[in-house]
Amino acid sequence: MDLNQTSEALRKNGFGARVFHTGREAADAAIALIGKRSVGIGGSWTIHTLGLYEQLCEQGNTVSWHWRDTDPEAARRRASVSEVYLASSNAVTLDGKLVNIDGTGNRVAAFCWGPEEVVLIAGRNKIARDTEDAIRRVHEEACGKNARRLGLKTPCATLDRCTDCDTPDRMCRVVQILERKPGGVRGLQVFLVDEDLGF
Repeated sequence: MDLNQTSEALRKNGFGARVFHTGREAADAAIALIGKRSVGIGGSWTIHTLGLYEQLCEQGNTVSWHWRDTDPEAARRRASVSEVYLASSNAVTLDGKLVNIDGTGNRVAAFCWGPEEVVLIAGRNKIARDTEDAIRRVHEEACGKNARRLGLKTPCATLDRCTDCDTPDRMCRVVQILERKPGGVRGLQVFLVDEDLGF
């Protein structure tokens, strides 16, 4: 899928968008953009893999991430009002829409309101033709891997496909499609990377 086409479409929809060759380049650009501001991190294997939490802590940023806090709920709340919110998007469409599926809803809520700025890093594997393809991609390619990683007892954890389950562990509870940059954040930057990153 064409990252430059996707980047151009994102900009037309009011998002900031840049294309990077590597995840390292995107991570360095995110660190530079963030500066010394406080950072909240949404659940993201991409952000984990790039080591951004560690880098931000080392440079002295105040960082809130429920994956690394003894009180995950308090960390989620702090993250939602950080100056910058850092995460990934489950899918980005060729026509410049962001598609995300969440369990708790803290991540997708922060994309719309709370932080001053949102920075999303997404690998080329997350590019989808349209919103229908994006939702399929999340259900069929991301949810099962995340469910296994979290030890959830959902059909997708074993079948690697969505059954639209009704289990207590279901992680597909909130579907968000951002067609334009939300008015509740000053900026929403999407860093597209020409590598496969995350789920």
